[in-house]
Amino acid sequence: MAIPQNLRTTVTLAEIPDGVAGIRATLALMVKLAQLGKASFSVRNQALRLVRGLPQKDYFSEVKAIHEFVRDSIRYVRDIEGVETLASPDKTLLMQQGDCDDKALLAAALLLSIGHPVRFVAVGDSPNNFVHVLIETKIALKWWPVETTEPVAVGWYPQGY
Repeated sequence: MAIPQNLRTTVTLAEIPDGVAGIRATLALMVKLAQLGKASFSVRNQALRLVRGLPQKDYFSEVKAIHEFVRDSIRYVRDIEGVETLASPDKTLLMQQGDCDDKALLAAALLLSIGHPVRFVAVGDSPNNFVHVLIETKIALKWWPVETTEPVAVGWYPQGY
């Protein structure tokens, strides 16, 4: 699948509405970027390198390896002051840094590229005040949170959100 020109690098969310509608629109764009990113050679190649030495069909270990890579090798850095941006998974791999949505997008694309289902979860400190995004992936019958901006294990979920 070819990546449209306007989704190749960084998307500035200037035309996204405020509030819950904006969160929904942003999450929909993130899903699209992750779906496009999963077919990228650099993304799939990185995922395959990360799981190469693991036992076959050890899906939890695959998720753990990808989680640890994004958590530990991609530096967290905030967006431009006053400007919300989303970087494609390829771009985040190249820059080796991004904010929570960039890191979640990269983790999602890496997992999708080796067959793991994912979903994005927006979290906030009060209803309709979303301040963070992470992904969840399904292993067997359970959805596992994959938080990539904190020094935590797969399965940890932000408290107070």
